Amino acid sequence: MAKKVIKDGQSRVHFDCTKCPAFCCAVYERVTVTKRDINRLAKHFGVAVESATRRYTKKNGDERVLRRKPDPLLDESCVFLDRETRGCSIYHARPTVCREYPDRTRCSYYDLYRFERRQQADETTIPLVQITFREMKKKETPRRSNGNGHEKIWVWEPEQP
Repeated sequence: MAKKVIKDGQSRVHFDCTKCPAFCCAVYERVTVTKRDINRLAKHFGVAVESATRRYTKKNGDERVLRRKPDPLLDESCVFLDRETRGCSIYHARPTVCREYPDRTRCSYYDLYRFERRQQADETTIPLVQITFREMKKKETPRRSNGNGHEKIWVWEPEQP
């Protein structure tokens, strides 16, 4: 078994998915899948592509997304999240978007999770996270800043119908 070595120039990762309740599998209502992802699922389960498409995905507007199911911890989550281990049950066949997440050295959900546990002084705390999308428009508001010119302040306002 090869030992993983972090060399100079490699970024240190500041999260541990095995210690997280799988926020990323629950907070996103849509996990978009590509044809390649569906082919990977079909091969993983040994079924036809049409069968994998029907069983594991659904249409959401113009997108093809993974199905979801009830989750006792986070309300609803990806159909492939193992509810006991909180790990991906199809890890090697997971969709591209899951493979690339979080695409940086930090995971904001893990940071929030650890922060709240420290704040509450309770290692059993699980913060509730919900992503809500709203139509917003950006408005620039100039403001004087200490007499040294102007500071730009961006104000986000809901779009009017």
